[in-house]
Amino acid sequence: MRGAAGKISDVGRPDMAGMQRGACPALAAPMQTGDGLLVRLRPAGGALTLSQFRELASAAARHGNGILEITARGNLQIRGLRPETVGLLAADIDAAGIILPDGVAIEISPLHGVDADEITDAAEMEATLRSTLGALLNHPHLAPKLSVLIDGGGRFALSAVIADIRIVAQQPGQWLLAVAGDEETAMPLALGGPEVVVAAASELLRMLATRGRQTRARNIDAATLHTHFPQTDSIRSIRRAPKKSSYVGVTKLATGNAVLGLRLKFGQTRAADLISFLASAGSGGAREIRLAPDRGFFLIGLSEAAMPTVQQAAVDLGFSIRANEPAEQIAACAGAGACASAFYNTRTLAGQLMDRVPDLFDGSLKLHLSGCAKGCAHRHADLAIVGSPDGYGFVLDGLAADSPAARIAGEGIDFAIEKLARLIEDQRGAGESSADCLKRLGATALAEALQQE
Repeated sequence: MRGAAGKISDVGRPDMAGMQRGACPALAAPMQTGDGLLVRLRPAGGALTLSQFRELASAAARHGNGILEITARGNLQIRGLRPETVGLLAADIDAAGIILPDGVAIEISPLHGVDADEITDAAEMEATLRSTLGALLNHPHLAPKLSVLIDGGGRFALSAVIADIRIVAQQPGQWLLAVAGDEETAMPLALGGPEVVVAAASELLRMLATRGRQTRARNIDAATLHTHFPQTDSIRSIRRAPKKSSYVGVTKLATGNAVLGLRLKFGQTRAADLISFLASAGSGGAREIRLAPDRGFFLIGLSEAAMPTVQQAAVDLGFSIRANEPAEQIAACAGAGACASAFYNTRTLAGQLMDRVPDLFDGSLKLHLSGCAKGCAHRHADLAIVGSPDGYGFVLDGLAADSPAARIAGEGIDFAIEKLARLIEDQRGAGESSADCLKRLGATALAEALQQE
């Protein structure tokens, strides 16, 4: 690409072999990417002290390229490692006292043990699950990206997060286990006390392990699940699904304490910026961070008097402090300049789109900016703009690897942005969202609009 978003070039670009989605790049098995090795970390309880987070950022700068990410599922990623520095990173993590549980990653409610509105402390259920099913959770035949979620309820429940196995508090002492979906779409399998759902989780993990590393919960047909869990049809959730709301901003808890939710713009920050921010947060009394889904975290312990100062520090360093900012609708990979596999600068293009196509960002649409067809930052999106040696592919309602509805040469991206803006402005009906507008118009209309002279 030529222009503000950077030039497309494939000089010195690594082979894409071995860099496909599907692997889980844990510390013991880092994944090769265009900017070196990547590791994904899930600290115990999704929690770190400020000191631990600062040490982790320093280690990322020493042993990687200094870029840290928080994923859509609230996991940490460290980029730009080399084979000889992975062990050094592991040693620094251990020295900081950061605990990384073995086996399948278990995601739990971000404010567990802090939110007085929580039905049951999700951390207690995680401890029960790991102590009882430790061997199964470490089974070598489970899929690398198998996901287990424990939702204790509260202000920021995990109702919108998709998981292979969902364990959701219904009322004190009672849990619902469901599979392959979010709060609305997952299939319920068991309802009862901890011993009931742990037994059901054990049965399900054995089924998955027997089928091998390519099998996820969604691959087990309903008839088989009914055979193993005959009570399925009679189970209904008795908990009212919480309304989906952004965690970003200041939230007053029932205890009277306030927490500050922050989101990394496009899920990424540099170690130096994070360390500087943590110094400001520490001065304001913050003692702990809790990783949150959708690329952010909560600050715990921050005094209300310090909130404005810490929020300003966050803004200065490129973090989002308000809900529903346009950047919240964009999933962007590291992009050119940070990843050798990327064909364009995703951050620059994101800025252009937010400035020139504001009507696109009405809260309805998920936009994926992917520097290459691997699609690291997101899976299915309403609209994906994918880099290639020839320019850009526009994928409607699909994956970065899908065949694009339109292809735009590198030097044509500025004109394509203008045409996209005009398409949304002219064609969106009264009360129609941008996502619904694009879906209604379809691939053919999008291609015609982008490619017309």
